[in-house]
Amino acid sequence: MMLNFFDQFMSPTFLGLPLIVVSLTAPWALYPQPTARWLNNRLITLQSWFINRFTQQIFLPISTPGHKWALMLTSLMLFLITLNMLGLLPYTFTPTTQLSLNMALAVPLWLATIIIGMRNQPTHALGHLLPEGTPTLLIPILIIIETISLFIRPLALGVRLTANLTAGHLLIQLIATAAFVLLPLMPTVALLTTALLFMLTLLEVAVAMIQAYVFVLLLSLYLQENV
Repeated sequence: MMLNFFDQFMSPTFLGLPLIVVSLTAPWALYPQPTARWLNNRLITLQSWFINRFTQQIFLPISTPGHKWALMLTSLMLFLITLNMLGLLPYTFTPTTQLSLNMALAVPLWLATIIIGMRNQPTHALGHLLPEGTPTLLIPILIIIETISLFIRPLALGVRLTANLTAGHLLIQLIATAAFVLLPLMPTVALLTTALLFMLTLLEVAVAMIQAYVFVLLLSLYLQENV
């Protein structure tokens, strides 16, 4: 029986337990906890170096009040990267291909940046809705456009992450299916297809890391506008 290619994106259940819960808790079990020792092993040292470099790069242009978000955004970065990378393993489920999960991450964090801006500096926050020097006739139109673009930000965050990961997984499955079908018919073409599949898998690994970084980077830019 021919299965639907989109079946891989259905949230699996086992004994009535949704396995997306297991997938969401898996990243926290994979990272070693830092210790108070003077010398750590190579893995913890590399992990600490990566976290410090990422935090420094993300929060360098953000003013001091926004540095309170460092722990949250760094943890979100590691969380998304781990989920995306684990989803590339065989017989696994990628929670970040679910739009509901991505929107559940994007909407509260985006809304928190808006609330912070409206509470601390409402004039500056509302000033983003109307560029300086706008002609009088264009003021209502620009306010409507900027308001729509403001509210579409969380949707763009969630859809971008979902669409990129879903497209990559579908391409991998399509090319892998083609390689299996062509193997007894045209072995040479099947080998070329397998080589293409290998390169696509490497590309998908890069996409998994880049999309997690872009998600957090855009949130940091939204935070920068409101602190």
